[in-house]
Amino acid sequence: MKKLVLALSLAAVGFTATQAMADEATSPWLVRVRAVNISLANQSDPIGGAGAADRVSLSTKTIPEVDFSYFVTPNWSAELILTYPQKHDVKLDGNTIGSLKHLPPTLTAQYHFAPEAKINPYLGAGVNYTRISDVNLPTGLSLDNNSFGFALQAGVDFKIDKNWSVNVDVKKVQIRSDLSLNGAKVSNVKVDPLLVGVGVGYRF
Repeated sequence: MKKLVLALSLAAVGFTATQAMADEATSPWLVRVRAVNISLANQSDPIGGAGAADRVSLSTKTIPEVDFSYFVTPNWSAELILTYPQKHDVKLDGNTIGSLKHLPPTLTAQYHFAPEAKINPYLGAGVNYTRISDVNLPTGLSLDNNSFGFALQAGVDFKIDKNWSVNVDVKKVQIRSDLSLNGAKVSNVKVDPLLVGVGVGYRF
């Protein structure tokens, strides 16, 4: 009887300890919400070839962004960056000639240098897919609808407590599209935005 009581007691202690460790374990999921300023490179090839002056550019703006990170290890994570379709004015030599929308989900792999510290910097690299839609341009002009490119990232999380943090993040994303006139390519539109974001994160 004493052996049975002892065994049950040990089992109860073991279960309690295991449960406590599980409760204290850090969730692999992190969600951030940011306000992001999009500063565009706007280095399009001049329409008409070298020496021509006409260049296409897009307007700069600030957008909301949500990202979801999953930590494979304490140092390594994968981050999916999302927003809703963003509308930009299309300009030719500074004059607005139309508009478009683009949806640029981006997936990056990140390395976090100090996951247990109050200040945790990270670097990331990945891929971007941009879907261009609702293109409104003068008759005869058109843009490719799809763009695939690389993405580079650097940021830092400032921990407030176990769950909450403040985040600063900078990304450089490659977004390109061919501009055509009556089906013939006349320029390669190099958007290549620099995205600077500030927001908050919650670790579940």
